[in-house]
Amino acid sequence: MRQHILTTGLCLIFLAGPALTLLQAADPVTLDNVVDPGPNSPLEPLAERFSLDRAVQFLDSAALQWQKERKCCTCHTNYAYLYTRPAIGHAAAAHGQVRTFAEQLVEQRWPDKGPRWDAEVVATAAALAHNDAATTGTLHQATRAALDRMWTLQRSDGGWNWLKCDWPPMESDDDYGVVLAALAAGVAPEKYAESPAARQGLDGIRRYLQANPPPTLHHRMMVLWAARYLPDLMTAQQKQACVSEMLERQNPDGGWSLAALGNWQRDDGSPQDLQSSDGYGTGFVIYALRMADIAAGHEAIERGVAWLKTHQRQSGRWFTRSLHRDSRHFITHAGTAMAVLALTACETPPRENRP
Repeated sequence: MRQHILTTGLCLIFLAGPALTLLQAADPVTLDNVVDPGPNSPLEPLAERFSLDRAVQFLDSAALQWQKERKCCTCHTNYAYLYTRPAIGHAAAAHGQVRTFAEQLVEQRWPDKGPRWDAEVVATAAALAHNDAATTGTLHQATRAALDRMWTLQRSDGGWNWLKCDWPPMESDDDYGVVLAALAAGVAPEKYAESPAARQGLDGIRRYLQANPPPTLHHRMMVLWAARYLPDLMTAQQKQACVSEMLERQNPDGGWSLAALGNWQRDDGSPQDLQSSDGYGTGFVIYALRMADIAAGHEAIERGVAWLKTHQRQSGRWFTRSLHRDSRHFITHAGTAMAVLALTACETPPRENRP
């Protein structure tokens, strides 16, 4: 049954056919009142109804709690949040606080203490560039500073010294960092990719990709995403082959599995679960397909959207099992962000922007 969510006054109204259910809306999440959303557990029950508002509250809470407790930015939580939050409104206090934290990293910590890792520079530049493109459409001075610094760390082979913590898909190989840098430069507003530093850096990225083809479907999908802004990163044949492979990996239930998008090994030597659909796999594939201009009405995408709308957990998140070990499953945070990006990318007409 198709469900719709409206906001009115202090209540959320869920419309499911003729029935109406009223739920009291929570106060906006901020650093002052944020509550830990709890562990990412495969045992958490599914939600009775799909709720984009509940997903947003989870993302706000997860990002701010991470920032408040750990005082750092990570690809799977607050960076992923900066990609996603503008899709459902960027005027919220939570978004402003996470955004400000990333800007302070560039403008205060780096001049004083320097970046923790080269990867921090690339990941911050990419998150801020995507956030700029989705909000103001102009290049913030902190974003430009991060992008310009990114090129100073590029190796002669066109790559970067990436974090290799055996935490795929984000922190396990240099290839991820190369494509993330391409995305950062390509999506950045004000034609940043045409600046002298970016042109030289992108030439290095092209050399790297030619010499080191992406090792997994996940990373090829990232190149496909980047090619939306930098079309020469992929030929038409390569794009079609990537799309076809994504469609072939769809599970019978309509979703996709993150583990099936690569060949990563688990820390304990046990086999990856290639059959179970999850939030990251499904959301990422749908969003990549949309970035490749596959219509929202495509049968595979509609089945994927249906999977997302019926597999949200009660907390608002979409569970994704860690590819490394069964502990905290923080990839669930990025999986929830990708699920929201996918759902908003499939709306026709687009969802009205709201705080």
